[in-house]
Amino acid sequence: MRDFGVGFNYLIQGQRWVARHGKQYGFGLLPGLITLVVYAAALVALAIYGDDLIGWATPFADDWSSPWRGAFRGLLTAVLFALALLLSVVTFTAVTLLIGQPFYENLSEKVDRDVSPDGTAPESGLPLWRELGISARDSLRIVVRAALWGLLLFALGFIPFVGQTAVPVIGFFVTGFFLTEELTAVAMQRRRVGLGKRLVLLRSRKRLIWGFGTPLAVSFLVPFVAVFLMPGAVAGATLMARDLLGEETTEGERGGRAVANRQRSATQG
Repeated sequence: MRDFGVGFNYLIQGQRWVARHGKQYGFGLLPGLITLVVYAAALVALAIYGDDLIGWATPFADDWSSPWRGAFRGLLTAVLFALALLLSVVTFTAVTLLIGQPFYENLSEKVDRDVSPDGTAPESGLPLWRELGISARDSLRIVVRAALWGLLLFALGFIPFVGQTAVPVIGFFVTGFFLTEELTAVAMQRRRVGLGKRLVLLRSRKRLIWGFGTPLAVSFLVPFVAVFLMPGAVAGATLMARDLLGEETTEGERGGRAVANRQRSATQG
């Protein structure tokens, strides 16, 4: 559980960083606002036509007697909408990061310079069009993985009781993992760390990743919250990427690494 708390602390530190750098925060809001309008329209459409979609997908229930037909289709509609929300969290981040690539690259670089002992930030050396292509390719691969998980969780949602209790909780942890992968990609891509190595690093510290990503995934379900938290999430993910890669930071007592070191010392003592 120690790593879970450290991961959550990185999330808080990221929000504090952008609060101290208002200009970076303002620029970081623009991509999220654009994406929010598109996603809000899609979710409203699903809310309106979700019943019709479930009815079309379950013709075998047409002859069921009331109230079983309504209860069954109502449950499936609720599960479909819940999973659509979770999937929208992952894809929202991917689309927002793609739209706001220049903004978030600049923000992440400034975080690196702020906490680096020598005041420098790693650079990929690639042209912008190449970085956008790599980002789009990796984001698509992550979204496909997340969609496969979403289909599995949707299928598990048919299991009585478990589908309405354990499955949503698992969904938040899965979403949190993929959400963190997308956010740390901003800093790691500048370090030429490919998707395969990123996934290995994240899987080696799952509790750290869940501590950062799961609370963020839950908060992103609240309307407009995702837009306002995105800049700080990128900043926090940059700090956490430095930890995962073993890079020294001058964040001192304010940083998540300092918290982890104090906890390790206390445990050893």
